[in-house]
This record gives sequence, C-alpha cells and structure tokens, in this order.
Amino acid sequence: MTYSAAPQAGDFDSEKGWPSAVEIVNEQGASDIVLLCEHASAYVPEEYGRLGLSEAELHRHIGWDIGAAAVTRHLATLLDAPAFLGTYSRLLIDLNRPPEVSENGADVPTSIPVRSERTDIPGNVGISAEEVARRQTRIFDPYHAYVASHLDKRRDRKTRLVTIHSFTPVYLDDARPWHCGVLFNKSRAFAKRVLSVLGEEDSLVVGANVPYTITEDADYAIPIHGEARGLDSVLIEVRQDLISDEQSAREWAQRLAKALR
Repeated sequence: MTYSAAPQAGDFDSEKGWPSAVEIVNEQGASDIVLLCEHASAYVPEEYGRLGLSEAELHRHIGWDIGAAAVTRHLATLLDAPAFLGTYSRLLIDLNRPPEVSENGADVPTSIPVRSERTDIPGNVGISAEEVARRQTRIFDPYHAYVASHLDKRRDRKTRLVTIHSFTPVYLDDARPWHCGVLFNKSRAFAKRVLSVLGEEDSLVVGANVPYTITEDADYAIPIHGEARGLDSVLIEVRQDLISDEQSAREWAQRLAKALR
C-alpha cells in the first residue's frame, strides 16, 4: 500500500472524540532524521468503552509504548528533527502492522488483536469488516498519509528514518536483560553505527534485533516508509522501566541523540 496525498483536516471531529490521527512535532526540522512513534498514545474514543478493559489495563504496555512518546519529543528537540506520533491506542489498530483483511472480513490478529500478552480484548472480538475499515480509515490511513507526504517532500534531501518504541522488562515470564535494542533489516551499516556508540557505555546492555526483529509480514514503517524508499531505517526499542518518567525519558533521548548524530 502506498500513500501520496495528505489527509484533510475535515476528516476528523475532535468534539466527537476523534482527533487527528497524528501529532506532528517540529515538522520543519533541519535534521536528516525523521522520527516516528506509532505507539505514542493509549487513547480510545469514549464510544468504545475502553474496549472492555479497565483504565489500568489500557495504560499497560498492551495499550501503548510507555515512555516512547516522551523520548521522541525530546529527540525531536535535541536533533531538530520532525516527528510523527500516533494519537490512538494500538489496540484499536496497530500503526506498525500491515492492515490486511482476510476474505471473511476478519482482521489480521496483530493489527487488531483479540488478545495481547495474557489479556483478552473484548472490544475487538467478532468485529465486522465495516468496523475494521472504519478504524483503518480514521486512524491507520491518515497517519501513514501524513508520514508519506512528508517523506515525499524530502526526496531531494538525505533522510534517515528512526522509529521509537519501548518494551517490557518481562514478557510472558521471560526476563529481558537488554536496556535497548536496535532493530534493522537492510540498514546494517546505519544500525552498526548506532549500536557502536550506545555500546561505548559499559553499563548498558544493548543488542541488535532484540527483543524483536523486523519483517515485512509483522512490521510496517521500516519496510514501507523506509526500505521501499531506499532510506537508512532503524527501529529503536528502549526498556520501558528506564523511560517511565520525564527525567529518565530526557536522559535516554540525550543518549540516543548522541548515537544518531
């Protein structure tokens, strides 16, 4: 799927609980880096009743990437880079998953999950093809249209794409020893430079392609916005307990800014 035109502001009605699908920070930034943060928000419109979850459940990692938005905003300032942040919970529709729909109308499980980790998502069970399309039209398509439009305008400029995420210290009882991971597919040299700088801190446990890997089937931003355009592209994962407050998010942004420069 490709996007060429930016969406119109009139597509959204914030008074009815549907704000713009993207928060844009420092759009005219001079850096060659463009920042994305697809899982920046746990927001769910009131009409969905929190998808059947409690407020506490919605604000766990299943609903968003804790700390990632704060790191991204600080990075945008430190690097003078444009940043595009998602404004809805990934439980409504995941901005970093291909939004394919099967012949019977069922959504791809990782795009609109009915279960995340050990938590069932009642509001996503048995939804219609029309509801899948509604979420894609209101959230997924506009976000990626904004990103694509911005990248299209930079065709004559050097551009590197960096997406910011966070991960849990423990996943399904498995402890994760890393403080940070740099995920990449084709951009090995770029990733190695970032890893090299981060690795200069002896106290940090940093890994390549941990705790996840980039694949075309399970990822969207890096394959579609980055690699399809021939851009150096990496996804940076920071352990969420290390960026859960504003001060620690700022410190990690400073660390990442040094590596990305």
